[in-house]
Amino acid sequence: MVKSATTKDDAHALFHSLRSAYSATPTNLKIIDLYVVFAVFTALIQVVYMAIVGSFPFNSFLSGVLSCVGTAVLAVCLRIQVNKENKEFKDLPPERAFADFVLCNLVLHLVIINFLG
Repeated sequence: MVKSATTKDDAHALFHSLRSAYSATPTNLKIIDLYVVFAVFTALIQVVYMAIVGSFPFNSFLSGVLSCVGTAVLAVCLRIQVNKENKEFKDLPPERAFADFVLCNLVLHLVIINFLG
């Protein structure tokens, strides 16, 4: 019993510390985080849909999921580059990071459209 209460208190303290630390995150990083969550959630919805309905046009399923996952990965890279606390990209302006993100997304989606046939 005591172990259960301690675990619950530890989980509550961890959640509280994460919430307070995330509240100090800049708004632009929170928007990127929301975009990543949306992309991953969309990929999960596609996987569940494929499991329920079937995977007849398998290329379409792969294209959709890889598009979502690729976009999420590129958004995480954008978040890393835009973060002010990251010393590795301190000389990179946010506009350049966003331009790289858009260009890489364009290339990704051109490849995905070609994969569809």
